[in-house]
Amino acid sequence: MKIIKDKRYRLILNAIKKYEKIAIYRHVIPDYDALGTQLGLATWIKDNFPNKVVKVYGENHSVFTPRLYPKMDIFDASFVDKKTLCIVVDTGNKARIDHPSYQLGGLLIKIDHHPDVDVYGDISLVDTSTCAASELLMLMILTWGKSFTLSKQAAVYFYSGIAGDSGRFLYASISSKTFFVAQQLIETGLEVNEDVYLKMYEKTVDDLKITAYLLNNFKVSEKGVAYYTLTHQQQVDLNIASERGKDNVNLFSNIKDINIWCSISEDIEDKVWRVSIRSKKIHIHEVARKYEGGGHPQASGCKLTSITELPNLIEDLDALL
Repeated sequence: MKIIKDKRYRLILNAIKKYEKIAIYRHVIPDYDALGTQLGLATWIKDNFPNKVVKVYGENHSVFTPRLYPKMDIFDASFVDKKTLCIVVDTGNKARIDHPSYQLGGLLIKIDHHPDVDVYGDISLVDTSTCAASELLMLMILTWGKSFTLSKQAAVYFYSGIAGDSGRFLYASISSKTFFVAQQLIETGLEVNEDVYLKMYEKTVDDLKITAYLLNNFKVSEKGVAYYTLTHQQQVDLNIASERGKDNVNLFSNIKDINIWCSISEDIEDKVWRVSIRSKKIHIHEVARKYEGGGHPQASGCKLTSITELPNLIEDLDALL
C-alpha cells in the first residue's frame, strides 16, 4: 500500500533527532489509544535513539497499569525546559492534556486524529481520516524508512491503541490503512490474543456482576437511545472506578432498534457526570460538543454538570433519530 506522505512527517522526525530530552503527553482519563500511542512512540524513540532521555507523563490507568501498560514517569520539574521536545498525542483540546508542563518545552508537537477543538503546537499533525492516533503515528513511522527499528513491544502498544479506538476493527472509522498498519504490527512477531487482547478484554466474575446490573437497569428512549447511569454510590457498591463506567457502553452495539447508546457515570472528584456516546450510523459528535465534549461521528464523549441535564441530552439524541 502506498502511503501519502505529509511534509510534517519529516519535520517531526527532525525534531526528534534534534532534541536530547523528549516528554510525551496525552489526555486525562486515558483510553487504549491515548496510552498505546504515548507508550508506543516513547518505545520507538528509545529503540532507535538510545542516547535520548524520554519521559511519559500523566496518571496511571486504574486497571491497565501494569497489566498492559507500564507506570508513567514521576514528573521532574527540572526535566522539561527549553531544551525539551514536548509531544502531545490523541488530545484535541489543551484543557484535557494530562499535565501542564507540556507548555514549558522548547518545541511543542500535536499528533491527533480528532477534529481540532483547540489549534495548538508549533507543529500540528491532525488527520481525522485515521481511526486512531496510533494508526496515524504508525503511518508516519512507516514513511521514515526501513532503517528504523519497529520492536514487538512498540507494536503491542500501537496495536492496542488501534484495537481500542476501532472497537477491534468494527467501527466505521476503519479503512484499508487500518488493516495495512495492523499487518505491519503483527509482522513484528506480536501474538494478537496473548500479547494484546487477553490483557485488554479479560473479565473477572465481578465484571460479570457489573454487566448483569447494567442489563437489569438500562433504559431505552422512545426513538431508540439506550443508556445506563452509574451514581457514585452504585460505583462503590459494584467496586468500579468512575473512569471505568464506560467499559460496558457497547453492550448495546448490535441490538435491533437501538441506534444510539450511552454510558453516564458520576465523577465526584471533578463534580461532573461523564458521558460516552456511540451510534451505528448517525453522527453524534455535534450533540457531544453542545455538552462540553466532542469526538468522532459515531464515537464521542461529553460531560454533564448535573444529572438534571440528562433528559435534555437524551432529547437531543432522540432528535437525531
